[in-house]
Amino acid sequence: MKVAQGCGYVNAGTVEFLYQEGEFFYLEMNTRLQVEHPVTELVTGVDLVELQLRVAAGEALPFTQDDVTITGHAIECRINAEDPAGGAFLPSPGPIEALAVASGFGTRWDGGYEAGDEISQYYDNLVGKLCTWGRTREIAIARMIRALEEMKVAGIATVIPADLAILRHDDFVANEHSTKWVEEVLDLSGVSGVTAATGDADAEPKVVRTIDAEVNGKRFSVTMYVPESQVGAPAAASGAKPRPKRSRSGGAAGGGAGSGKIAVPMQGTIVKVLVEAGQTVAAGDPVVVLEAMKMENNVAADVAGTVTEVKAEAGQSVAAGEVVVVIEPES
Repeated sequence: MKVAQGCGYVNAGTVEFLYQEGEFFYLEMNTRLQVEHPVTELVTGVDLVELQLRVAAGEALPFTQDDVTITGHAIECRINAEDPAGGAFLPSPGPIEALAVASGFGTRWDGGYEAGDEISQYYDNLVGKLCTWGRTREIAIARMIRALEEMKVAGIATVIPADLAILRHDDFVANEHSTKWVEEVLDLSGVSGVTAATGDADAEPKVVRTIDAEVNGKRFSVTMYVPESQVGAPAAASGAKPRPKRSRSGGAAGGGAGSGKIAVPMQGTIVKVLVEAGQTVAAGDPVVVLEAMKMENNVAADVAGTVTEVKAEAGQSVAAGEVVVVIEPES
């Protein structure tokens, strides 16, 4: 309140703090509601969006701070179109083939997409917010795990497996996690956010593609599954068949020999081409930089050899699975 009063601010705003060892440390104030506002609404019973509109219309708040009471605990999971495999959280734009949202007592979904909609590479990849409430923190956690297990999203990768890994971890249950806990402690090497559509016998097979991605100064080798038809005729003619996903460490190389036909794992824009025809490369060397959903990702060579063809240029938009560089493997 002192922050808002000090600058003569009127209407909704969000003040952020960090909590450490029993103390709160002020960070900033945003002149809007935050993505987490449903958590506040669940524990207070106050509709913040309605109040924001009423205040903007000139009405006074119908209560004081003393009238606000907090009951129970609430948790919110942002369901983002990202693949958490190996802790890389790579963007996953594309069409949502199926979307089934959990429901029930103490469960809330604030969504921006439906089945058939497409997640654009140009905007925020937040599909929606899944929230749960419980009389205790333990009940809220259990209810969120149930809701995440019931939720089905196909066609894009999501962070749901990472959310479940966090909620089930002893550190989170004991409330001993921190702002760097996911980066430094949580092991996401054996998870994948990719979910195939169910009940479709004619679903198009997927082809494995592996890329190197750099996140916060750390390099990860990430395996993606892209539609076979988008890889191009040469790849289809090679007779390669989709392989089942296997758990592996985040820094491991993709299994099997590469084809030399380097395809981008997701829709995006080529920011930089790092190789040219006639250049010799080693397996794992980055060949292009792909931008998708405000993130830059290195797409790496899957074999050692000589670049014979560069099929993309800076500024070009590419589809998931599109071949951008061809390499003649070493004999």
